[in-house]
Amino acid sequence: TPIPRTLAMSAYADLDCSIIDELPPGRTPVETAVLSNLRRNDIIERVRASCIEGRQAYWVCTLIEESDVLEAQAAEVTASELQLMLPELSIGLVHGRLKPREKLEIMNAFKAAEINLLVATTVIEVGVDVPNASLMIIENAERLGLSQLHQLRGRVGRGATQSHCVLLYSSPISANGSARLKTMRETNDGFVIAEKDLELRGPGELLGTRQTGDMQLQIADLQRDAHLLPQIKQAAELLIKQYPQSVDPLIDRWLGNNQQYAQA
Repeated sequence: TPIPRTLAMSAYADLDCSIIDELPPGRTPVETAVLSNLRRNDIIERVRASCIEGRQAYWVCTLIEESDVLEAQAAEVTASELQLMLPELSIGLVHGRLKPREKLEIMNAFKAAEINLLVATTVIEVGVDVPNASLMIIENAERLGLSQLHQLRGRVGRGATQSHCVLLYSSPISANGSARLKTMRETNDGFVIAEKDLELRGPGELLGTRQTGDMQLQIADLQRDAHLLPQIKQAAELLIKQYPQSVDPLIDRWLGNNQQYAQA
């Protein structure tokens, strides 16, 4: 999952990194399209055609407000609307207000292909594996961050069939929102997405609790100076071995009261 603060901590905190940059066997990259919400009816017809061909689809509802109640209501309204427009399809609904057993029953029915179209909130971003689902529609995609969009898109493309993700947006859209959608359209590479997310949101604090925003370093810049990190590690090891008396004064000078976070 591309999370800027985790990326920054991996670089700075002397952690070993394993790079996995290949899709699992049998999977194909997801093709992503960015479309205005004004073309919603066209997308609904695309969902109809895909499901009639025997494939399955997700329709993801998003809200600005972080409220399970409002999200559930929005998903229910969307499911009712889609059922009216797609009466020949079996449509399921899953959201955070459902009891775990109810959610499991719906997901099992979807996995068994008893449900053609699953309307859901972002609760499906992890732990869902339905290879026959090859189409995902994300409403108001400009409201979501890159890591969440990347996670959601990962619910399709799990089989050998070419999969598609459609990101619907509503105007007006911010510069950052436009940049996020452009990144999703151009790449499936989680590393590229993580770097763009880092650029847009900032890494937050390494010795603190903020997970986004500028690092507030006096001189260094994480992206500009990334090539210096191996040399910095060597310099730190040299300092500890040959000049141990200088270590504590340097920590006090530059970290101050933030030393407590170094043990996290």
